Order: sequence, then C-alpha cells, then structure tokens
Amino acid sequence: MSNSIISIQHLNKVYPSGLQALSDINLDIRRGEIFALLGPNGAGKTTLISILCGLVNPGGGSVSVDGLDLIRDYRAVRKKIGLVPQEIAISMFETVWATVNLTRGLYGKKPDDAYLEKLLRSLSLWEKRDSKLMTLSGGMKRRALIAKALSHQPQVLFLDEPTAGVDVELRRDMWQMIRQLREDGVTIILTTHYIEEAEDMADRVGVINKGKIVLVEDKTTLMKKLGKREMVMELPDALPALPPGLHIEGLVLSADGMKLTYTYDTTSDYGEIGRVIRTLYEHGIEFKDLQTSQSSLEEIFVSLVSQGDQQ
Repeated sequence: MSNSIISIQHLNKVYPSGLQALSDINLDIRRGEIFALLGPNGAGKTTLISILCGLVNPGGGSVSVDGLDLIRDYRAVRKKIGLVPQEIAISMFETVWATVNLTRGLYGKKPDDAYLEKLLRSLSLWEKRDSKLMTLSGGMKRRALIAKALSHQPQVLFLDEPTAGVDVELRRDMWQMIRQLREDGVTIILTTHYIEEAEDMADRVGVINKGKIVLVEDKTTLMKKLGKREMVMELPDALPALPPGLHIEGLVLSADGMKLTYTYDTTSDYGEIGRVIRTLYEHGIEFKDLQTSQSSLEEIFVSLVSQGDQQ
C-alpha cells in the first residue's frame, strides 16, 4: 500500500478569463497526516481543493486518490472524500438528522444510526438533531457542515478555512475532533488563515503563492530551517557604542543603548550562545535581564511569500 493517499502531478488550471490559477503543481499527501496548505488570498488554495474534490475540472496533469484516477474513477474517488467548504451551503429547510442521513445515502453508504449519533454528539449537535438548519446559529450551522462532510465516513477530509469567523469554543471542539479523526486514520488537508492553527495541528506544511507550490516541508523541520531565534539582553546602563574589537555577527545595539539583540538560526547549538555571552563579558559588557524568542510559522510564511513575490 502506498504511503501517499493523494498524488498530484503537473496539475494546471487556467480559467476562461485567462487567469492561471494553478501552475505545474506536484504534491503527495501522506496517508493519515494533517497537511496544512498556507497561502495569501488568490494564491490558488481553494482552486486546488475544488479540483481534488471534483468540483472544478483540472486543466492538465493528473491526480490520484488512494490509487484511483480523479477523472476516470470519479464516483469511487468522491466516496473517499469529505469537504467542509468556506461557505455554508446546505438546505436550510432540512433538519440536522435528515441532512446527515440523506448525505450518507447519497454516497451509497448503508444506514448507520449509531455512527451518525456518535458523530452528532462529538459536534455537540445531538440535542439539535430535529431542528431545521435555518433555526441554528452560525456556529451550529458550521458544525452541521462538518457533520455532513463526515456522514459517509470519508478517508480524506478537506477543510477549507474551517474556522474562519467561528467562535473560540467551536474552534477548540473542531481541533479536538480533527485530532481524533487522524487517530482513526483519516487524512486531513486544511487551508487556514490562522497560522497558529497550522503550527499547532499540522504534520506538514505546504506554501502556495501565485498558483505555485513554493515549499513543502515537515513543520518542525521548517521551523528549524527557516526560523530565527532572538536573544535580547537588557543593559544596566546605556552603552554609547559597541566596544572596538567586538565582532559578533547578528549582534545589534539598540538606538537608546539600553539593549543588545543577538539573532541566530534555530539550528545553532546552545554552546554558541554561551560563547556570545562569554565574549560580551570579556569586553566588559554585563546585562541585567535576558529574554529569548523564536520566530513563528507566520513570520516564516510571510518571509517565504515575500521572497516569491520578489522573484
């Protein structure tokens, strides 16, 4: 069995307007992982997800899902996929129970009241099962969308900006459920503007910009490779200038002379920090406070996208 559940090769998409939404996308999604797709608005995230879910036709290239061809085996592929779209697109006159029951049947799955009950309970929807969707709050409608996407027990779940505009409680519930789904073997692909969510949840991160995949990396490797650490030392008295003969790359004195900032790669070992501090002492510089911080995935993402824009 292949380790990849989705394999994308040389995927392109040009809309009739002439807009090149995707350009030569090559990407493998591993079975059972949480993969976060990050990118600015208009980068091609939604187009890519729409193609993978069979909602938009690809312009060229090939996509396989669990060994099945996206175009040739369309029906079989659709049964393996669940989608939670950005927009709330459900029949408002149906009840919650009727919606999940009907969707399960549309995908050719046998009725399973026990599974649907468990699903609705996990989303705090069980008490609302007989309510019409139009009577639900925005957050509850979003929960109903997720229940609908999971009603046929898909192997792959796409979440397109799943927590945009939802309350903190729902966001927390959703991430708890997503972790459980991964434990159950479901592969999850999400796009998000909340980069801290990707940082918290994802196994791997892909960055897309102007229809091209800029980078795909294990999240921890990406943080190490592109992240910066910063050590800020507060001085007891203002230092007019760095002493002559003190040469440490990445060391900057603040304009008011009260702080020294040392910037270094996350791959540096702690011995190097000790050497920097020792060198400062040797030049008569002492400090009263020291703080370290590490760049977030958001800062890494912004720098990657700006590099791509400059090319």
